[in-house]
Amino acid sequence: MLGDATREQPSWGIEALKTVVYALLIAVFIRTFLYQPFNIPSSSMENTLLVGDYLFVSKFAYGYSKHAFPYSPELFEGRKWAAEPERGDVAVFRLPARPWEDYIKRVVGLPNDRIQMIDGVLHINGLPCKLERVDDWVEQTPYGEQRVARYRETLPNGATHYILDSEPDKPGADNTQEFVVPPGHYFMMGDNRDNSNDSRIPDSGVGFVPAENLVGRADIIFFSTDGSAQIWEVWKWPWTIRYGRFFHTIG
Repeated sequence: MLGDATREQPSWGIEALKTVVYALLIAVFIRTFLYQPFNIPSSSMENTLLVGDYLFVSKFAYGYSKHAFPYSPELFEGRKWAAEPERGDVAVFRLPARPWEDYIKRVVGLPNDRIQMIDGVLHINGLPCKLERVDDWVEQTPYGEQRVARYRETLPNGATHYILDSEPDKPGADNTQEFVVPPGHYFMMGDNRDNSNDSRIPDSGVGFVPAENLVGRADIIFFSTDGSAQIWEVWKWPWTIRYGRFFHTIG
C-alpha cells in the first residue's frame, strides 16, 4: 500500500503543476486580450473615478498595439483590429513622454478636431460644449468638508459626464490656445479640470496621444476603498470599502 501511494505522488504533482500553468496562461490571455485591472492613484478624474477605485479596462475595445502586452515588446507597429475611440470614452493610455507609465483620462478630441478652453468652457470645432450647474461635489478631507462646483458637460455626440471646477479662471487650464489634433491622435482631459495634467497643459508629458498608445477603455469598477486600505488588507475592508461603487459602469 505504501509503495502504491509513493508511485502515485509524482503523477499528482505533475497534474497540480499543469493546473497552475494552465491557470497562469488563462490569466495572461485574459489580461492581454480581454480585460486588465487597474487602480486609480490620483484625483484627476473625480468625481467619475475616485482614488482607491479598482476597474476593468477592455483591451479589445480599440484593438491591440504593442502596449497590450507586458513590457510593450516591439512585436509590430500600429494597431491590429483597430477601432476608433468614441468622444467621451474614459481611456487608459501610455504617456507619450514616458511610455512605461499608464494614464487615464477622457477622450474629448478626435483626429482633426480643434480644441480650446475659453473661460473654463470646452470648445470643440469652434462650438462650446453645454454646461449645466448641478449639486456641489462634497468630499471629506482631514481638514473638514470640502465642496467643489460640479457641472454636467455634454459633448457634441451627446455623451454626458460630470466635471469639477475647483479653481475658476485657473491660469493655463481655463483659457488655452486652440489645439488642432493631428491625424491618428487624440486629445485627453481629466474630469477634475483644475487638478489634471492632460493634453491642455504644456510640459505635462501628455500632449496629443497617438492611437498606438491606447491601452483600452475603462468599463466597470469592480472594487473600491477609501484609500486607507489596499485590496489585500482584508482585515480593514469592513471600514474602508465603498460598497456602493461595486460594479459601477464608467461613463
